[in-house]
Amino acid sequence: MFKLSVISDEVSQDIRVVASFAKKFNLDGVEIRSVWGRNPQNLLPKVNEIRRVLSEHGLKVSAISSPLFKADIESEREFKENLNVLRNCVELASRLDAKIIRGFTFWRRGRLEDYIDRIIERYQKPLEIIEDEDVILGVENEPSTFVGNGRELAIFLSRIDSRKIKAVWDPGNDIFDPSGEAPYPDGYRHIRSWVVHVHVKDGARRGSDGKPEWTAIGEGEVDYREQLKALKEDGYAGYVSLETHWRPKRKIPEESIIRPGGEGFSQAGEEASEICICNLLQILSGI
Repeated sequence: MFKLSVISDEVSQDIRVVASFAKKFNLDGVEIRSVWGRNPQNLLPKVNEIRRVLSEHGLKVSAISSPLFKADIESEREFKENLNVLRNCVELASRLDAKIIRGFTFWRRGRLEDYIDRIIERYQKPLEIIEDEDVILGVENEPSTFVGNGRELAIFLSRIDSRKIKAVWDPGNDIFDPSGEAPYPDGYRHIRSWVVHVHVKDGARRGSDGKPEWTAIGEGEVDYREQLKALKEDGYAGYVSLETHWRPKRKIPEESIIRPGGEGFSQAGEEASEICICNLLQILSGI
């Protein structure tokens, strides 16, 4: 059976609050994104404190949720900066005993098919960086990037063809995919053999314009009962990590959704995550 974790800043910027939340709901781990207002690539000075707090609560680090390659594919400056992001996150992962670092496929500026060769070219240096490290680079489907759904993620993974690069599957993100791919079963069918980490959040296409909005887990359009059942039946043994992206009394600004982190993003996160984890546990109880 898979394990459960929560992304740190979806609860709080204070790792102590995050750890207490995870312990309250008997989660197995915490996924590190922003903590104390610092993005993961800037957390090395705080690593001993993070490790101590999580250890005191009997928690593992499920993944390092880095912003790798949320960047302009043609910018040499951003490319070099992101390689340093990866190097720092590799060290952070090593010191926190994490085995997965999350990454992306550059800001979307056209069709994946027109840029896939360039993306594969850009990924060669990250492959060199992680080749001898005990980590997997998990690439996430994210509609603001070239790989926005399961089909596109499968295209990328087939082309990169590396034991060191696998899939972070996010069914909630697939609701926001402009092509309208159904997260389950369609999106999952494309990438099920590559999945090493899973994010869970929910959304619904609302109104006549069909523009999606984030919702609490179980109140949107992702068929989480069948998706989680499929993960279980497939023998998936990694983490399912809660990432709410929803707040009960306010809407998170779009820019903060695309680049999450900091106090503003985490505001009311604990309340939202408590609602969502209870919904998630209820769904799991039925599978």
